[in-house]
Amino acid sequence: MVKLTLESTPKNATHWSSRAMATRTGMSQSAISRIWRAFGLKPHRVDTFKISSDPFFIEKIKDVVGLYMSPPENAVVYCVDEKSQIQALDRTWPLLPMRPGQAERRTHDYKRYGTTTLFAALSTATGKLLGRCYQRHRSVEFKKFLQVIDKSVPKSLDVHLILDNYRTHKTALVHEWLLKHPRFHLHFTPTSASWLNLVERWFAELSSKQIKRGCHRSVKELEAAITSYISHTNNNPKPFVWVKSAEQIIESVGRFCSQISDSGH
Repeated sequence: MVKLTLESTPKNATHWSSRAMATRTGMSQSAISRIWRAFGLKPHRVDTFKISSDPFFIEKIKDVVGLYMSPPENAVVYCVDEKSQIQALDRTWPLLPMRPGQAERRTHDYKRYGTTTLFAALSTATGKLLGRCYQRHRSVEFKKFLQVIDKSVPKSLDVHLILDNYRTHKTALVHEWLLKHPRFHLHFTPTSASWLNLVERWFAELSSKQIKRGCHRSVKELEAAITSYISHTNNNPKPFVWVKSAEQIIESVGRFCSQISDSGH
């Protein structure tokens, strides 16, 4: 049965169900479920992946992970990114609150009241976040946010920013500003490797704890909720701790690429 699960599919479906496998093998559904749990098999689930094609993948991994695990002296390190197109949404009818034995209920449809973009810089040392909301997502707004960072960091310290490869971060306007502020150093993650930027982890918590289930009747109300969440987390910040070395990551990606090469596809 385990061999069938791993090496075949039913004729009328893309994956096995416990009922289909029970019919195929003559075993009970409960027995199928117990064996799948014992072997860690979950045919109903699927994960996605993307391999970076960045020609400087190894160099960028070592650069960014080096900042996490061995930060430079007399400097601060920020993970910077933008969470764009955050929607101010409200449901078409009031929520029905949770009751014993019944989850909170809400309508599937909603009203849109506009969007905002959160520019964020997460301190790798303290876990505190600098954030500003802007209506647009251009190099003009990114430059304004760089100025916010510049004002918040003592002039005696260098500033290292970990960023993705979005074009907003590489325009002539930004380049000219950086030339006038030589204490700023930009470090880019490999393409298709947003998981390397720790601020993405902070964004995930913002979404799950504030945005996904929140109801906001205006962009102003949405931005106030985001600002309140930032203030709340900054009152008791907890930095994310990076534990894997660059060598471990590179070896892991290498093993995964070998599996793909040997898959026969």
